[in-house]
Amino acid sequence: MKVLMVLTSHDKLGDTGHKTGFWLEELAAPYYAFKDAGAEITLASPLGGNPPLDPKSNEPDFQTEFTHRFEADAAAKAQLATTVKLDSVSQADFDAVFYPGGHGPLWDLAEDKHSIALIESFFAAGKQVAFVCHAPGVLRHVKAPDGQPLVAGRKVTGFTNTEEEAVGLTDVVPFLVEDELIAKGGLYSKAADWSSYVVTDGLLITGQNPGSSEATAAQLIKALTK
Repeated sequence: MKVLMVLTSHDKLGDTGHKTGFWLEELAAPYYAFKDAGAEITLASPLGGNPPLDPKSNEPDFQTEFTHRFEADAAAKAQLATTVKLDSVSQADFDAVFYPGGHGPLWDLAEDKHSIALIESFFAAGKQVAFVCHAPGVLRHVKAPDGQPLVAGRKVTGFTNTEEEAVGLTDVVPFLVEDELIAKGGLYSKAADWSSYVVTDGLLITGQNPGSSEATAAQLIKALTK
């Protein structure tokens, strides 16, 4: 089982002067779900190298058993520091792709032509694609083989408008994940803010927020091993 994980390279939180990037739990929990299931994991990002970590995700309030495990794992940290460039990877080399969130992907991966083409390639090849928290937003320009938006008519979830409001970034982000998925025809649903919630629709798996990361990865593993 070979899983590609795609991380953001974007580190600027709009015009706030603050940093953003990927959310640590959304990398760490799936990373170990895949690793413990025996998967071979490749990490990629648009620019390659060490992707930016959202510093907020490393604060004590957001630490989990998985983030602690990652921080103590020299091999995992070395792999993170040397992500491969996204334009160098091929769908043919993997069984599935997983996108962790954080706010960064809304700026770069959502508009990245290599990311868009990669997801379309996975889907066209009948392979699972999974996204958690803000990462479902990277689907905004992704098309299904019939030329329609990939999410159109498909059950999806992602970071809610009220969760974005709670973290005070509604007017900072380039778009709201919930609104964008609905605008593209997605059959959007959600659970209570900050609760774990995952939706599967065929090849497409989406999770609502950071706390949904482990469950989203578990659904992907289930789909790959059934």
